Amino acid sequence: MNKIQVGFLMSYDYRLLKTSLPLVYREADSIIIALDKDLRTWTGSKFQVEEQFFDWLETFDTENKISIYRDDFFHPNLSPMENEVRERKMLASKMGIGNWLIQVDSDEYFIDFKAFAEALRSRNKYPEKNRIQIAGYYINLYKYTGNGILYVSKPRNQKFATNYPDYVTGRNTRQRVIYVPHIVIHECLSRSEDEIKTKFSNWGHSHQVNGEIFLDKWRQINETNYKQFEDLFYLEPEKWKRLDYVQGQSMNEIIKNLKSRELIPSKTHLLSKNFGQWFKFLFK
Repeated sequence: MNKIQVGFLMSYDYRLLKTSLPLVYREADSIIIALDKDLRTWTGSKFQVEEQFFDWLETFDTENKISIYRDDFFHPNLSPMENEVRERKMLASKMGIGNWLIQVDSDEYFIDFKAFAEALRSRNKYPEKNRIQIAGYYINLYKYTGNGILYVSKPRNQKFATNYPDYVTGRNTRQRVIYVPHIVIHECLSRSEDEIKTKFSNWGHSHQVNGEIFLDKWRQINETNYKQFEDLFYLEPEKWKRLDYVQGQSMNEIIKNLKSRELIPSKTHLLSKNFGQWFKFLFK
């Protein structure tokens, strides 16, 4: 359990890897990028990848850590979520059980991956006897404005790492979760309207989302009126109660400005969550 292995899912928003991948590169022992061999999404739609991206990837990989895993990740008889879980399991199998397996999407940016990796190494256990998941906290980005970005004010937890990748839904293995005070910026909906439509049509939740109802509200909101709106999540609206705003003309500037805010849940909150998980799985 001494290696940090990172897996990325590469699809229609592959360009975002130019932001997310460098944030984990130095601390990762190996990085595997999963790419459908026929360039299909989980709904079967086709996408294209510019050859220049692969040139960038080769130039960037100065330590020869990165490999691309091409396989058939779309099965027509499975739902989009079932195809997502299938791909994650196939990627985990390729990464190999026995080390820390971290799966990251192209639009997820670790603020301090070095600290996250250290949190994993401090919990090295034999996988089959101590199956755990490590969860950090998402800051979900909502919409770019002229001078900055709107984001969901309350962080949400998200599982990122496990020592035994028996995924059930998404990255969730339904084993014990350990919550750690680390933030990941999620460029979830801070995209153009066309890009949001593409996402809603091709991801694991495509069958659950009414895109037009969501976009109706999304179009109205800006940096001057955002406090007038609430219940903004695309699945269960009340899960994203309110928005906040931060200035920034680039993702690096936005990340820097978000780091200065107190976004990580309190120690008391983390202790309570972790005690609850410990007790829940005590006799399992």
